[in-house]
Amino acid sequence: MEFEKLGAFYLGKEYDLKTGRLLDRLLMYDARDLTTHAVCVGMTGSGKTGLCIDLLEEAAIDRVPAIIVDPKGDITNILLTFPNLKPEDFRPWINIDDARRKGLSEDEFAAQQAELWRNGLAQWGQNGERIKLLKDSADFVIYTPGSDAGVPVSILQSFAAPDLSWESESELLRERIQGTVRALLGLIGVDADPVRSREHILLANLFEYFWRNREDLDLLRLIQSIQHPPIRQLGAFDVDTFYPKKERSELALRLNNIIAAPSFQNWLVGQPLDIPGFMSTPEGKTRHSIFYLAHLSDPERMFFLTIFLNQIIMWMRAQPGTTSLRAIFYMDEIFGFFPPVANPPSKQPMLTLLKQARAFGLGIVLTTQNPADLDYKGLANAGTWFIGRLQTERDKMRLLDGLEGVSSTAGQPLNRDELSRIISSLTNRVFLLHNVHEEAPVTFQTRWAMSYLRGPLTRLQVKDLMRDRKPDQQTVSSLTVAGYSRTRPTPATYGFNTRMEFAKSPHLSHLRSSPSTYQLE
Repeated sequence: MEFEKLGAFYLGKEYDLKTGRLLDRLLMYDARDLTTHAVCVGMTGSGKTGLCIDLLEEAAIDRVPAIIVDPKGDITNILLTFPNLKPEDFRPWINIDDARRKGLSEDEFAAQQAELWRNGLAQWGQNGERIKLLKDSADFVIYTPGSDAGVPVSILQSFAAPDLSWESESELLRERIQGTVRALLGLIGVDADPVRSREHILLANLFEYFWRNREDLDLLRLIQSIQHPPIRQLGAFDVDTFYPKKERSELALRLNNIIAAPSFQNWLVGQPLDIPGFMSTPEGKTRHSIFYLAHLSDPERMFFLTIFLNQIIMWMRAQPGTTSLRAIFYMDEIFGFFPPVANPPSKQPMLTLLKQARAFGLGIVLTTQNPADLDYKGLANAGTWFIGRLQTERDKMRLLDGLEGVSSTAGQPLNRDELSRIISSLTNRVFLLHNVHEEAPVTFQTRWAMSYLRGPLTRLQVKDLMRDRKPDQQTVSSLTVAGYSRTRPTPATYGFNTRMEFAKSPHLSHLRSSPSTYQLE
């Protein structure tokens, strides 16, 4: 097929807005352009999800790994691929409400959807063989932080002392500490200012103390250190003057309420936040890892995203430089995580990635349906903009303001009036591609997605999809009456049949008379 070219992503065909006609010119996107990052904006119903799944499908076929953060559950549809295109393949995944609205039985609606997908794919030169190629090219996994619906994820590794030098990387390490502490305090409802908040100052100093001494932290040790700090001076005051013991105990109690909750166990057991393991299988097959966050509260999403972004930065900084596309980090909705004025914990690590990831071959792809709530100054490094239909004139004006900054950074002129006219004329599945690597913007219609776009999956549907999947590596920890485990992930350990070992650290000395291992069934 003419669109099967390595390093070129088949996203659709060019579209003439004046005549409303699809042109016979393929829209082939150069994968190397993703190293200067991409942003996709469009209102609900614009076709934004379909376009982004198209892009991820092409990346998978080219064996480019992807780490995907999916706050709403839309991108989980990329696992709904049926090479045989039979009604019985679609039947378990159809939207029953859609069938009822059309007055069809579930079997009739499944048959209709199968026919729709066969015909849609054929119109774009695709078939079941290409779907099989997609399935064979990459391993697709749904991870569910804080839940065992998908493959569970353990956050323990995020508190381990980074293997970086304080002499040469102190700024990066302090940025990581600041983000981690703010996200952690957010879980207990503390909106902490890094300079004015006593809670933040104390916790940040504790993290730095342990990490400078190459000692890993866990939440139990952190709570105990709040009560009995290993440091005696904070600025010009001793610890008890700066933050009296009684008030520190109140903070410790609030943090303890988190780890005492049975539901918090789900944050401690599962695949460790080991970035290479999210990019390939133990056998070396390319992997697309989807982090499903629809079940989490806003503070939990912020907490996970912040520590996860910092883990990606640590991995990235350890890689050799390259001009090729090594991997993709994709986030499906950044509303609230990258605002223009506010400074949530996720913003600084996101900025770091946008500024530095290019040198390491990591392409960042961010999407939103709220273009008015973006930090366009921070997005000035994004070279590719996919622009779909927008909700309001205000959204369009805000977007054009942002594009002027991008074009100025790239040293290219921007015809604002022409772009405004084009954006106002966009229809469903028709996008404007503004790419600093190309001479002029182009409008195109997206190709038919190989994945079945049935809408966001529920937690139960995710559980069904991942029923037979287990973590490649298993970090197991337990908050019990006996105490808290500080077990590190063991790369040679696979599956769930893993033993839990209690650490032999001084603060857990009272556990040594207890059984050292427990079998997890």
